[in-house]
Amino acid sequence: ELENQLAIKSKTLDELKQSLALNGNAEQTPEALSLRIADLYETMDSIVSQVAKLKMSMQSILEQWRAYDEIYAEVSLMTTRYLYCLDQCKPSVVSLNALKKQVKTLQ
Repeated sequence: ELENQLAIKSKTLDELKQSLALNGNAEQTPEALSLRIADLYETMDSIVSQVAKLKMSMQSILEQWRAYDEIYAEVSLMTTRYLYCLDQCKPSVVSLNALKKQVKTLQ
């Protein structure tokens, strides 16, 4: 998306330069126009650099999220297994009185 926006901005910049050249703006000298164009190119280069840095940063963040998702899935699975084991390992005798009754019945 950012590359598309940058391409659109670049195209708009070129159109503005052509329009400015065709209109023959009497108030600005050719030197002033060339300085303005150089300034616009410098701004465009700055934007390109910022987009490149942003892309690198976003790739790093996406890789970290992928790692987080994988680890979260592992922890979730381990937690589910742990809870299942806890549920299956519960003693069948709930209280001391129940245990005493079982002992009496066995005797």
